[in-house]
Amino acid sequence: MASDPRELWVAKLGEVAYHEATELQARLRDARQTDALPDVLLLLEHPSVYTKGRRTDERELLMGEEWYAAKGIEIAEADRGGQVTYHGPGQLVGYPIVKLSRSSRSTGPGLELDVRTYVGRLEQILVAALADEGVEGAVHEGLTGVWAGDAKIGSIGIHVSRGVTTHGFAINVDNDLDPFGWVVPCGTPDARVTSLSLETGRSDAMTSFTERVAGRFAEAMGQRPRLVSEQRLAEVAAPLASV
Repeated sequence: MASDPRELWVAKLGEVAYHEATELQARLRDARQTDALPDVLLLLEHPSVYTKGRRTDERELLMGEEWYAAKGIEIAEADRGGQVTYHGPGQLVGYPIVKLSRSSRSTGPGLELDVRTYVGRLEQILVAALADEGVEGAVHEGLTGVWAGDAKIGSIGIHVSRGVTTHGFAINVDNDLDPFGWVVPCGTPDARVTSLSLETGRSDAMTSFTERVAGRFAEAMGQRPRLVSEQRLAEVAAPLASV
């Protein structure tokens, strides 16, 4: 049965291992390519992990893999764009599984986005959600991501396969920022980073900010958010073909 393009499925998954989230995205992407489900927004946190995008230089991992392992930080390959970045508890990660091009029909919105426009829309979604929490976010020309003043607060890196996106964005909410200093984050030496808790003085914003992001995402995509469970995703997501 064809999916309803007016809906955005939102799944709040808590803490999920990076490799498990990658596999789930792949299954949802395959299902989205055949319209077995509508666009999906996964919202979650990861245990401590450095992910290496396609443009990562090994020299960006300043300390060596054994040093990171002693700190309990996994290192994982990622097929997204961009370079090395850090994910950890207290950081909100969003993985939108979105079809970038679909025809307009009487039952739902049309959408026609190229990759650059889509990334720009993600940036504006995050800026709007931060503003809802009282933080003035900004986009810096020529750089991907979102800043609060001169410190980076949000990162974006995506992959597109047969017109459907995986990977997405990460916003520092109330996470440990020290691990950013142990690599060259996003290929930018000496980059300052900040978090929602540092900017607002609040340490309890994860729940409200997650709601803000889901609402702003659905609004930007012209869709109606529908909260779905992990079980529902598992029922609909296709098994991986490369077994």
